[in-house]
Amino acid sequence: MSDINNMILNRMFTPNTIENLISNKYSNIYDICVERYIRDNDNLRNGELISVIYKFMYKNYRNEYFYKNTMLNKLLLGRHSLNTTTALAEIPIKNSKADFILINGKAVVYEIKTDLDNFDRLFNQINDYYKAFNNVVVVSSENNYEKVDNLLKDTKVGILILSKRGTLSTRKSPIEDNSHLDHEAIFKVLRKQEFENIILNFYKKLPQVREFEYYANCLEWFSRIPIENVYRMSLSQLKKRNKLIFSRNKDRVPYELKSLFYFSNFKEKDYDKLQGFLSNMREE
Repeated sequence: MSDINNMILNRMFTPNTIENLISNKYSNIYDICVERYIRDNDNLRNGELISVIYKFMYKNYRNEYFYKNTMLNKLLLGRHSLNTTTALAEIPIKNSKADFILINGKAVVYEIKTDLDNFDRLFNQINDYYKAFNNVVVVSSENNYEKVDNLLKDTKVGILILSKRGTLSTRKSPIEDNSHLDHEAIFKVLRKQEFENIILNFYKKLPQVREFEYYANCLEWFSRIPIENVYRMSLSQLKKRNKLIFSRNKDRVPYELKSLFYFSNFKEKDYDKLQGFLSNMREE
């Protein structure tokens, strides 16, 4: 089956599709995936159906969701504690979007390049990431390792490979690079409450100006703080974006959906609805 036919899988593991499914709404995407990828699906519950679809992805179509979910399960849940480490996804930095960021004592930006991606924008993306974070890693497949290794051999960028067996292997550790950190790029990663906390912490007050001048004044004050202080305080703020609801309910979420629930804003009641959905048979 061609990659074009498998593109429906990119829409299967999304908050919108899962929200519809757990709320007992019809999902054409789910039905197509079940019919296309599962030969004998009559006696399987929804949880089992999702597991079989995910196994197909494992063997035949490792898209960005598959990479992200593997990284969340193995890097965050497998090696770290949810109390001390925070993962972020799809964070805009300059003209790029960081696929996956892991923050504990330090922060690492991971740029995912699957076998379905091209490398045209890679160096632009890396340059953007270094403006807001000081460690960058490219994540790719064994098929791409030689290409990635050649591209990055004279850089400080690390390389992480997703093996055919589904394990993650560090082939090159990233080297910290603070030389490109940029106040404005860091500022724009932060939410209002977060940059206000940093300004308040450093100056002991906030700008007292009219509302339409406030953002520009905050950026100006922020830009006068030494960059090493700004960076350290920013990581401290970003690390607080912990997922309390997910932390309480993580054992109720199957492996295949961990990333989707971690990075989405599902409520406590949604985890209850998920249990019902997983244990039920698919509605025809």
